[in-house]
Amino acid sequence: MYVEWQKEQGDLRAVTGIYDRVLSTPTQLYSHHWENFKEHLSSHPPVDILSMEELLWMQSKLASDAAPKTTEGETEEEAPPGEELPPKAESKQEAAEGSQALASLDPEKILEQSISIRQQIFAQNEGEVSKRWNFEDGIKRPYFHVKPLERAQLRNWRDYLDFEIASGMHERTIVLFERCVIACALYEEFWIKYVRYLENHSIAGARSVFQRACCYHLPRKPNIHLLWAAFEEKQGEVEEARRILKTFEDYVPGLVMVRLRRVSLERRLGNMDMAEALLMEAIRDNEGMPISSFYSVKLARQVLKVQKNLAKARKILLEALEKDPDNAKLYANLLEMEFSADVRQNEGNTMSSFDRALTSGLPLETKIIFSQRRVEFLEDFGSSINSLLMCYEEHQKLLNQQMMRKRLLENGADEADDKRLRLEDAAMGGGSVAMSTTGITPLMATDTSTAGSYNYNTWYQNYSNYGYQNTWNYNQYYQQT
Repeated sequence: MYVEWQKEQGDLRAVTGIYDRVLSTPTQLYSHHWENFKEHLSSHPPVDILSMEELLWMQSKLASDAAPKTTEGETEEEAPPGEELPPKAESKQEAAEGSQALASLDPEKILEQSISIRQQIFAQNEGEVSKRWNFEDGIKRPYFHVKPLERAQLRNWRDYLDFEIASGMHERTIVLFERCVIACALYEEFWIKYVRYLENHSIAGARSVFQRACCYHLPRKPNIHLLWAAFEEKQGEVEEARRILKTFEDYVPGLVMVRLRRVSLERRLGNMDMAEALLMEAIRDNEGMPISSFYSVKLARQVLKVQKNLAKARKILLEALEKDPDNAKLYANLLEMEFSADVRQNEGNTMSSFDRALTSGLPLETKIIFSQRRVEFLEDFGSSINSLLMCYEEHQKLLNQQMMRKRLLENGADEADDKRLRLEDAAMGGGSVAMSTTGITPLMATDTSTAGSYNYNTWYQNYSNYGYQNTWNYNQYYQQT
């Protein structure tokens, strides 16, 4: 259409310039354009369709090909030192005789020379087209539609973009990205890919793509908004990053990742009061829901790790436990926080945390895990053997309850009642029978075959059932006799 319009305007040289651009651009109709261009050359005089620079170059090219080669004895005329040669007659009269010289050129030779030059360009373009033909053939929907694209279509766009990026042709890569974000306007990954490519070439271009994607096509997609905020923060535009996160959270409220990104932004800027206020606001807004406990854990960890305030962090988690007493993660984080302090000075708080978890309404399996950790803590850091023995006995009771529950589930409630009676009778007759049925060896149990030795493996043999392994073979240091 552009070519036809230029022909209607009578500007044939502009038509030639358009064809020169088209012939160097890989397109689907490249061969059709080539035939039209040859027809254009043969239908008009060269003086009317070729630029003056090209005609002068062809004139000198044809003249140099027709002129005899200079011999070794021939030398160019040189001027004496300090003087210049007088201008040649041809250069003096070039402006006046230029048109006459061009009119005397052989049109057939000019046509042949023009086609020969562009034939090389056409051959290179044909090679580029062949490389992209399969990709172009795989594009079934180059326009925008709300219906999702097929997986093969998305994979074809990914491969095509990777190919253009690897080829290193920046302009063609930009054109392909623009084509892609028309057909794939609702797919976040292609906008992100476009931005990551532009970040290495143009910051302003990357910012423009972010604005187009976030403000028009993907206003409810969180990932690209988070990347936009991080991009602006990286460029030093802190207020813009803060505005992006705040605006998106107002538009799509309740997203944890956005609130945490706002908190981390304020923390990196040193605004600890603002970061704490954002977390406290999130706790209040989600009171009565599990997400409130999640924010309480985040706030406690920040207070402990950044502000180094253990008492304040403990208070935050204890307040969260009052509202959500059956949340195992709160107990686990409270224990982790107590473990981070000096165990000798903080043993009382640590044991209180264990007791709080074991007296709560947590499931039996979870209590066994906390009981296991309590026994290990006292074994490694405890200051009282009495506390250790008492906690071990309580742990054995929890294990017995779990074993009994498993048997009830396996054998049924009716058979379990009879077996429970037999187990109780056997336990009254001898403690060794009861222990053999449960598979649990008491801490202080002795055996005549191991008398006089410390059988440490009896302590750890029951831990393997809960994912704990005895990595220390204590009996290798205490040989049995």
